[in-house]
Amino acid sequence: MKPAYLSLPIIKWARRYTREDLASDMVAAVIVAIMLIPQSLAYALLAGLPAEVGLYASIAPLLAYAVLGSSRTLSVGPVAITSLMTAAALAEVAEQGTADYLSAATTLALLSGLMLFACGALRLGIVANFLSHSVVSAFITASAIIIALSQLRHLLGIEAGGDTVLEIIGELETGLTETNFVTLAIGGGVVLFLFAVRWWGSATLEGMGLKAGTANLLTKTAPVFGVIFTIILVSQLDLTSHDVDVVGVIPTGLPMPAMPAISLELVEQLWVPAALISLIGYVESISVGRTLGARRRERVSNDQELIGLGAANVAASISGGFPVTGGFSRSVVNFDAGARTQAASIFSALLIALVAILLTPYLYNLPKATLAATIVVAVLSLVDFSILGKTWRFAKGDYFAVLLTLVMTLAFGVEIGVSSGVFLSLGLHLYRTAKPHVAEVGLVEGSQHFRNVRRYKVETDPSVLNLRVDESLFFANAALLEDVIYHRVFRDSRIAHVVLMCNAVNEVDYSALETLEEINQRLYEEGVQLHLSEVKGPVLDKLERVHFLDHLSGNLYMTQYQAYTDLSGQA
Repeated sequence: MKPAYLSLPIIKWARRYTREDLASDMVAAVIVAIMLIPQSLAYALLAGLPAEVGLYASIAPLLAYAVLGSSRTLSVGPVAITSLMTAAALAEVAEQGTADYLSAATTLALLSGLMLFACGALRLGIVANFLSHSVVSAFITASAIIIALSQLRHLLGIEAGGDTVLEIIGELETGLTETNFVTLAIGGGVVLFLFAVRWWGSATLEGMGLKAGTANLLTKTAPVFGVIFTIILVSQLDLTSHDVDVVGVIPTGLPMPAMPAISLELVEQLWVPAALISLIGYVESISVGRTLGARRRERVSNDQELIGLGAANVAASISGGFPVTGGFSRSVVNFDAGARTQAASIFSALLIALVAILLTPYLYNLPKATLAATIVVAVLSLVDFSILGKTWRFAKGDYFAVLLTLVMTLAFGVEIGVSSGVFLSLGLHLYRTAKPHVAEVGLVEGSQHFRNVRRYKVETDPSVLNLRVDESLFFANAALLEDVIYHRVFRDSRIAHVVLMCNAVNEVDYSALETLEEINQRLYEEGVQLHLSEVKGPVLDKLERVHFLDHLSGNLYMTQYQAYTDLSGQA
């Protein structure tokens, strides 16, 4: 496999950077930084880490991606799904709140980064295509439900845990009698405020005279207002005396860059979760990057994205952070705010660094219920049960894959859920390619086109069996083609010619070649000739190299029409 050359996308846009770009990127940076600060704190707590780790994971990764990422508007950092997966992985190797837990988090980010970087260097960006988008949607929906339920303990001010829906609900029921109603009032109030802003904020601001775009962007910064208000509320009313749980002391400044302490035992425990986090993170990131890139006709490279995300995760690791990826909500905000290049991410990183250096003492009285409310409102927008109805109407196989992924994630946790999703996606692909659509075709009257005899009124010749193979031929499906041919030939003695229409066959492996040879020989023994039509160049080259065409009982035709007119009426 040909390795990719390391490129620096920053050079392409930096050469043409203008004052207008600078102004747009600065505005976007301020808005994204305002949005990212409470998100970073919240997702660090979701991952079971100190709040400041979320800030660290939102600085160096942004800088690294800005240099190596191919999307000009993607914003990387902690996201809900990977934070939950991080918590699930770390819970198996260390106790939350210990130095070992934090060390494991940085190791997890490093492993994820190295895996992504290696895949990018080997040009393996295509792997994302093997993970069904419907299955990913099911996994994200189930994970969002788990995340929202897991945050209820902070909203209620009780002790509870659990990794699955049943475990979490059981823990919540047990601790429900210990509900702290002051905490509930704070968390519930912020939830209502954020939902109110989401539903009516833009319309209200537009009614006050603001432009639609400005109003929409301001509503995205609503969590910051919730943070500021609840910090003031706790400080002025001394609500910590009412057992309101707050973030507490956040160290001022930034950690010195350092490689995590890695042990072989820890790598053995974390490489599978790291691979799953890398896969889900990459799929989410490339999906967002492509969507935003399409709006501006910008190309987002699969392989370069792997390298950019890999570098971002390595940067997170050496700066004391945890796994990161491209986030949907903040990337869309970055785009809508007018970001033109990755300079916006660089400016955002610098602003967040200033907050970590200068403003962390003011976050002492930030209620954890406020951060939990931020998470709940953010992840509930990811819940999409409509995928069940859509897949049921379109393809039952997709529906059952979606349903099973949803159930497995809810019942057994995110790691088993995403593993199930990966295997189900691959299973669906193998199932479909192992059962290729083989259609008997006939000539459409008055044309040179051939269509399925079951769908169209077409002309056929009883002596010629025309079969169109709608899939590449390989070891898993060649036998099915063999069965189809024998089934038709041996029940109809009039057939003297079998023509395989190969316009959809892009590849033939050695097992399929052996099957074709067997079909050719057996048909010849039965007095039936095998012909091929519309064979693509690369496939033809392979067949010629092994001299298959020299032994073909019939002919090779450039077009199906030529084959049909030549053979029709010969018997």
